[in-house]
Amino acid sequence: MADGLGYGDNTKAALITRGINEIGRLGLAMGAKYETLSGLTGIGDLIVTCASMHSRNRRAGILMGKGYDMKQAMDEVKMVVEGVYSAKAAMGLAEKYNVDLPIIEQVNEALFENKPVKDAVYDLMTRDRKAEHDETAWEE
Repeated sequence: MADGLGYGDNTKAALITRGINEIGRLGLAMGAKYETLSGLTGIGDLIVTCASMHSRNRRAGILMGKGYDMKQAMDEVKMVVEGVYSAKAAMGLAEKYNVDLPIIEQVNEALFENKPVKDAVYDLMTRDRKAEHDETAWEE
C-alpha cells in the first residue's frame, strides 16, 4: 500500500521491520519457535511478500494505495490474494492472544472498514514511539 502511495524505501523498511516484530510477538504468543519465525517461513516470506512484483499481496496493496478498494484490487489481480483472508485471521488471533498488532489493525481497517490507505499508513508512521522489541520476546 505504501508503494502505491509513492512512499520510499525508508517507509518500506520501517513497515517491514515492524512487521517482523508483529509476526514475532504473535507467533511466540501462540507457541512458535524463534527458529521458525527468523527463517524463510517468517522473515523470508515477509520480505518476498513486500518486495517481489510476483507477490499477489503486494500487487493488491499497490492498487489499494493508488485508490482501489479491496474488491477492485482483488478483481484486478485476478488471483487469490491470501493476505486479505490472513489479515482478518491475524486480527482474530491478536485478540485471542492479547497481542498488539498495529500494522494488522490498520490493514484490516483499510480492507474491511474503508479507511483510506493514506490515513492507515500515516497513522502507522506517526504512532507514539515505543521500543522496537521486548528484551525477553525472543528468549526461549
